[in-house]
Amino acid sequence: MSSPQVITPEEKLAEAKRQLNFPRIVAICGSTRFMAEMAEADLRETKAGRIVVKPGCDLKSPHELWSDPVEAEALKIRLDELHRSKILLADEVLVVGDYIGYSTRSEIAYARSLGRPVRFTHPEVDPDA
Repeated sequence: MSSPQVITPEEKLAEAKRQLNFPRIVAICGSTRFMAEMAEADLRETKAGRIVVKPGCDLKSPHELWSDPVEAEALKIRLDELHRSKILLADEVLVVGDYIGYSTRSEIAYARSLGRPVRFTHPEVDPDA
């Protein structure tokens, strides 16, 4: 007698997306210095019929929501966790920009550990190329 197959939450999510006939979901990653390029990538991916998730805050630009340095540091931690959830939700990742910093490098590694395909607007910056 074989043991029952255990289905992971990730597999359940993927199956639900298939059953609902969801369009592909693309998580945009990259340095927030490329926010304008991310917006352009969002337009192009959306036009191609894909759902797009991307960073929603640029902590390098002044804003009252993160003007307090202590709050800004706590917010960065929460936003990093939120972005990892976006990568988990996504079917693939698009890395924008011609520079890969520590955070983006860790997001690429996380996406690849999940088996997500990773595309680059500038393939020469792929840390695994």
